[in-house]
Amino acid sequence: MKRIGLIVNPVAGMGGSVGLKGTDGNVEEARHRGAVPRAKDRAKIALALLAKSTDLAFVTCSGAMGEDIIKEAGITGYRIIYHYTGESSSADTKKAVRMFLKSGVDLVLFCGGDGTARDVFDVTGSDIPLLGIPAGVKMYSAVFAVDPASAADLVLAFDRQNLRDAEVLDVDEDAYRAGHLKTRLYGIARTPVLAGKIQVAKQVYEEPDEERAKAAIAQFMEEIMLPKTLYIIGAGTTTEAIARRLGIKKTLLGVDAIRDRRRVAADCDEKTLLSLADKYPDTRVIVSPIGAQGFILGRGNQQISAALIRKIGIKKLIVIATPHKLAQIPYLYIDSGDTVLDREIGDSIQIISGYRIAQRKKIHQ
Repeated sequence: MKRIGLIVNPVAGMGGSVGLKGTDGNVEEARHRGAVPRAKDRAKIALALLAKSTDLAFVTCSGAMGEDIIKEAGITGYRIIYHYTGESSSADTKKAVRMFLKSGVDLVLFCGGDGTARDVFDVTGSDIPLLGIPAGVKMYSAVFAVDPASAADLVLAFDRQNLRDAEVLDVDEDAYRAGHLKTRLYGIARTPVLAGKIQVAKQVYEEPDEERAKAAIAQFMEEIMLPKTLYIIGAGTTTEAIARRLGIKKTLLGVDAIRDRRRVAADCDEKTLLSLADKYPDTRVIVSPIGAQGFILGRGNQQISAALIRKIGIKKLIVIATPHKLAQIPYLYIDSGDTVLDREIGDSIQIISGYRIAQRKKIHQ
């Protein structure tokens, strides 16, 4: 019997769709902008797949930090060992994990983002394995499954002999919101591993060849961008090169909208993007995979939602990436929150990787 400690950060990921680039310290602002919790639904997907297992015993927290989701998923083999009141906090996460360790858990399964990962790691260190169900805005650490269903697969296959070292990263929140990505290694955790089921840590490429490749992609994109067409430009330095080529200042870690070489809207949230797509019938989306993780949708660009892609059409999703980045990514991943849409996109996609150069890359299913 494998003993699993489950903890859910109820507010994780709320800042993504409303353009806050993170929820830590911004819960009330996220609510004010109309954000809704998403961690519960993400955790429930994974737990529902674990409900039929007779080899798992769970310990968890009261209410929205675990108990509610476990009940809804149909799991009966669980025990509540940590109770909290009011709004859950980082301190609650750490106290709960300490209780988990005292109870002798084999694995801590958490649902949240990088902030939650750091809180869990503060207690587990490298002694007890941990695994994240991705639900945050920024998930740059290497302790997250690629999606909730993969988290369930990793739990079911969990074996203390099949673990790997995984980087937990610390992201400078203030710098991130100001448009600068600054990360540092926070620690090395241990996490379960299955091919194609666990993400790698974020990498930032800045080699001279990379800059030349970005410039070549930008030159080609400038040539093929159509008049009277709205282009929604995702986050990242590769997409930023397109805006720079057009003489437009880009929100580096946000989502902007461009039409006829003019910025229509900057640092957009999901609501704004859906409204723009209504206003401009010919709308396209340009995104680039996140670092070495390979995510097209679902990491750091939740403003570009499944609803938006359905509105404009899958064929109007344009993906760009430099050859070096693609060489470092075994697969591409999509975790839009709509599993039907993820499958509809297909098992491969064309990537613009240079001036009049493209290649097809496999999407992990």
